Order: sequence, then C-alpha cells, then structure tokens
Amino acid sequence: MTQILRRLPCMLGRGARSFGAVTVAARPHLVAGAVTDVQSRQKSEWELPDGLPKVVTSVPGPKSVEMTGELRELVTGEDIPFFVDLEKCFGNYVVDADGNRFLDLFCQISSIPIGYNHPELIAAARRNDMVLNLANRTALGRHPPIGYVREVRDSLMSVAPKGLTNVTPMMCGSCANENVFKCVFIWYQKKHRGVDVSAEELEELNSSCMKNQAPGSPDLSILSFEGCFHGRTMGTLSATRSRAIHKLDVPAFQWPVAPFPKLKYPLDLHADENRHEEQRCLEVARSLIAEWNAKGSPVAGVIIEPVQGEGGDNHASPEFFRELRQLTKDAGAAFIVDEVQTGVATTGHFWAHEAWNLDDAPDFMTFAKKMQVSGYYVKPEFRPTEAGRIFNTWFGDVARLAIAKEVIEVIKRENLVNKAADTGKVLLDGLQLLQDTFPDKVSRARGAGTFCAIDCADVATRAKIIGELWKLGVHTGACGDVGIRFRPTLLLTPAHAEFAIQQFNQALAKV
Repeated sequence: MTQILRRLPCMLGRGARSFGAVTVAARPHLVAGAVTDVQSRQKSEWELPDGLPKVVTSVPGPKSVEMTGELRELVTGEDIPFFVDLEKCFGNYVVDADGNRFLDLFCQISSIPIGYNHPELIAAARRNDMVLNLANRTALGRHPPIGYVREVRDSLMSVAPKGLTNVTPMMCGSCANENVFKCVFIWYQKKHRGVDVSAEELEELNSSCMKNQAPGSPDLSILSFEGCFHGRTMGTLSATRSRAIHKLDVPAFQWPVAPFPKLKYPLDLHADENRHEEQRCLEVARSLIAEWNAKGSPVAGVIIEPVQGEGGDNHASPEFFRELRQLTKDAGAAFIVDEVQTGVATTGHFWAHEAWNLDDAPDFMTFAKKMQVSGYYVKPEFRPTEAGRIFNTWFGDVARLAIAKEVIEVIKRENLVNKAADTGKVLLDGLQLLQDTFPDKVSRARGAGTFCAIDCADVATRAKIIGELWKLGVHTGACGDVGIRFRPTLLLTPAHAEFAIQQFNQALAKV
C-alpha cells in the first residue's frame, strides 16, 4: 500500500488529465463545458483544471435533493443519489448538480464506455446523418433508412462473437433477453413438432394459443441460477434471482433455478474446494433439467452471466462454463450468455465469455450498456423465419448504432481491451492490499479486468464506506448483499486506479 501511495502523485499528474490517446490537435473538444465548433481547436481546455475530484457539498447536495423531490412528483425517483450536470462531466469524471466532481467508478450502471463527452462521440453527434436519424426515427423492422445495412455491419457485426453470425438489435437488456427466450421456445417447439404440420393441427395450435392454453402455448421453461439478474420484464423477471424487491407481488413463471458456485478466495488457496463446489452446481443443474423434462415442463434454454453483476459479482471458472455448455448440448437446450453488463472490453476480453475458450459458441449472446445499443447475437438456426414473431416498432436505434461504431473504433485503435486488463490488475491488486490491511471491514476482492468488486463486513459498513468515498470524490455502486462494485470507463488508467485505492484506504480508516 505504501508503494502505491508513494507513486500516486507523479502518476496522477500524468494520467488523470488524459482522454485515452486522443490528441487535441486532431479532435473537436470541450471548452467551459460546451461543445465548440469542430474547426476551433486552439486550446486543450477540455483537460481538467486541476485533475482531481472536488467535493464542495454534502452528497446528495441541496440542488440534487430539491430536484429529486420535484421529480418524485412526476415519475419514479427513489433510487437517485444525485443529478448529473452533463456539460461539466469529462472522461472518467462525473459532476453533479451541486458542482461536486467525482472519479466515476460506477458510470451510469456500467454503461459509459469511453468516458463522458468523448470528443469522437461529440463529433459523431454533430454529423448530418446523426441529425437526420435523431429527427426522423424510423421503424427499423419495416422501413429502415438507406445505409442501415452498412451501420449494422460496421458496428455490431464488426465485433460479433465467434460462431454468432446474426444479430437482432433491441431496446434494452431486458427486452434483449426476453426476445431471446421467445426465440428459444419457438426453436424448441419447431424442433420437436417437425415441419410437417397438418391444417387441423395448425388450427388447434392457433386457436389454443389465443386462449393461453396448450398446445399452442406450451409449458416450457428456462433454467437460470441463484443470484442472477436478467431483467425486469415478465419472462426475464421469472428468470431473475438476485433480489426479492425486484420480484415481489409480480406473477412469475414456475421455472427451475440452479445454484451458482460460491467460490472461496483467494482462489489459489481453495482450488480443490472451488472445483468441488462447481461440480456440485453442475450436477444440480443436470438433475433439474432431467426433473423438469420428466414432469412435462422441459427446459428449452439455460441462461447465465459470465459474472453475476447485480447479484454480487459472483465468478466461476472457465472449466465450469465449458462443462455447462456441454451439459446444454447433451440436454438439447439452448445456451444463452447474458453479457449485458460484462460485454465490451471491461473484463479484459471484448466479450467476457471469450475467456472460456468454448469448442462450440453459445447459441445466443445478449448485450447492452457499454455497447450503447442493446440486442442479441444468434446462430442462424435459432432465428424465427416468420414475420411478426420477433418484432417491435424501433428494433434499436440507428443513431445509437452510429455511436456504437465510434466506440468500437476507439476501443480497437487505442487497444482498450488490453488496457482494461492492465488497469484491472492494478485495481485488483490494490483491493487485495486493502483487504489485508482491513480484514475486519472488507474481504473477497475479485475481478476480471476492471470489472472488480469487494465485500464489506455488513450492509451498514458498506453504506458508510460508500458515503466516505463520496466525501473523498469517488463514486462507486453496491452489488449483492454486501458488495461494492467497480464499473469504470475503458479510459481508466493505472493512475486513476491507484488514486481510487488511496481514497478507499482513507475511507476504510474512517469507518
């Protein structure tokens, strides 16, 4: 810890002002919080004035408190810690309505990929094609604009996971997973029903489904895992198992749930125990699939996150996921990987499941958040062929596809996948030092890339730590029962990570 703190001042002076490797001379920039004309590039005034967080009020401050009260008279606002002044945000720093500037390690619930007000994205937003797509939002499932095919190829398909050659844009992570479930059920029924359906059978299918009855509305299920989060729509909420408040009072499908491995840390000291735990979970999953199939509610698909984010940053080994993939193949069930939170470089791979080295790709992979547009990649044989089976008015957003394209180009050009891995090592090493220093307050430091977390002694301790971090200019988020999660931008440098560890050290000393 002493070595980290000793290196911090010189590193922060170099790293905290950087906006990736973007040079001022070649990019549009921000001056006094406003976007200047693209031709005006004389100064590097979009650098921070002093390069450090600044906290000038309590958090939330009086302006945020007032705005939250006003908002609650109109819409839901119970979860808002503070309002954001977007004009003043920059890079890794978020500024609230009261002028408090934080090093943001939560980043709009892990959805800011390359920093606030990135000059590449500001330039893209000012292009004529962007203005047209914002002013004229088209129904992409019926009347896509000229250039839409190119936009899909240049953005989503340019980073398509190996083995997944089709993509379907959607509106959010929940509806991406929801429509995947529908695709799985359609695929499963067609596989078991066959292609030769008589007119009489078709009539029975159509009439019964309109009554929500079998055989047109079959009793099928999706297997998920304890601690998972897949969304808040009806199907995804049935599969979600992270927090009771998400599900309370809402009717749900009766679907099976398997245990997710509860690994012990440090991993190298508990290898045998963790392997036994993973095998236990796999055996339960295998038994559940057999049980549900036998009782007439067959498991058509299995959905899992590479890391359970909302559920507490729970990890498993690549071997666990490889064996689960084989299990789904043996059972004739679709394998769905939910990368809504883990996707887009943050784990040190563009897609977290790349670390598993699967022999056979997932059948579906969902995405959202850092991609700036949501949807799912899919193998061709799982796509419904009839019009209207998977459909909505918007089918994503061409303007957001354009932003996604710019994000992807920056990630590739600036080598941000590898940089996330390198910065993540600094962050995780620092968290491990903190748990050694304060073993009664924090434990189980874990992570992949900058997708890191640490557990607190209890809920009250976590609340105090997050509050102290706010006072010290660092914004983080909670996860699971007692976890604190880190979801920074891909521009986070080792200097930022070391600064965060320094502030965390101070916070723990005060709690």
